[in-house]
Parts: sequence; C-alpha cells; structure tokens
Amino acid sequence: MPSFDRPDRPPAEPSPWVVRFAPLIKPGGLVLDLACGHGRHARYLAELGHRVVAADIDVAGLSELADQPQITVLERDLEADPWPFDAGQFDGIVVANYLHRAHFPLLVDALAEGGVLLFDTFGAGNELLGRPRNPQFLLQPGELWDAVASALTVIAYEHGSETTPRPAVRQRLCAAKRAAPCPLLAPEPWVI
Repeated sequence: MPSFDRPDRPPAEPSPWVVRFAPLIKPGGLVLDLACGHGRHARYLAELGHRVVAADIDVAGLSELADQPQITVLERDLEADPWPFDAGQFDGIVVANYLHRAHFPLLVDALAEGGVLLFDTFGAGNELLGRPRNPQFLLQPGELWDAVASALTVIAYEHGSETTPRPAVRQRLCAAKRAAPCPLLAPEPWVI
C-alpha cells in the first residue's frame, strides 16, 4: 500500500492528532512540516494563519503551494544533507508518518521557547497489520516519550491501534518547550 502522504496521492485530511493540538501553537507562528509529503499539514496550518516551512526530499506534489506566500517549500534530503534549521527557529514542528531517530535532538533544539512538537507516526505492532514493517520505521512503546521528555513537557502521548483510515499501530506525542505549564485543551470524548 502506498504511503499516506506521498506526492503521487491526492491530498489527505490532516491528522486528527495535529488538528487536536494545533491550537497550542503560537498564533501566526512559524511551523515546520517535516517530511511533509503532499503537504496536508502545511496547508492546514497555513489556513490557521501560521507561516509554514514544508520540507521533504520530494516536493513534486507541492507545486501549487508556490502561490501561497505563507508556505515556503524546501526540497532537502533530511537524512543525508546537513540539518538546515536553526536552534529556536520554530513555534511548532509537525512530523507525521515519518521516523528518523537522529532527528529527535535536532527537533527539540529547533523549537523556540513555548514551541510545540506534534508527532504522529507508526509504532511497534504495525508490522502485523501492514506497512511499514521494518523496525527501523516503528517506534517502540514509550520511545518517543523517552526521547524528548527530559527537554520538553509532554502534554499528551499514546501508543495503540486504530482502524481508520486503515488498521495501523500509531504512536503520537504532543510536547512543548516551556517552563510554565501548558494550557490544557478540552478533553476528547473516549470511544472504546
């Protein structure tokens, strides 16, 4: 099955996790959509009034974003090229359906004080349901939490299975770089 977020597929809806926690990002702030794929989160965040850097190795599916002045498209091999972002540059960082563990400390460093990291990718157990199956692309339970909790305040975390848009095991995290407590959002209703 093709990736959720590749340029050869039509734009998808933004991750419900990103939609839920995007209000924590500073209004009008600069947000990085890392490994942005087709740019579903870049588009969504721009609609919310953010300035967005949409970065990926393949930006072929992002040509129409050139008309949107609040979105900067950056074509970059994020794993082979030097890290292109400065310390404290972003008020928000979104990572969805992508995992490169070497980026964990770089992401934390690239957040400005008060910045929010929103991560939503595949977790261990997904290999039983579909792609990705390679453990290199699957987070172990608690791995993302452990990677950032010493430097960021974890606001929300989950590791579990879902059936929509397809059966998958996901790991999600929302964390902020702030000394003061983060304002809490209205809770989502539990559905079991």
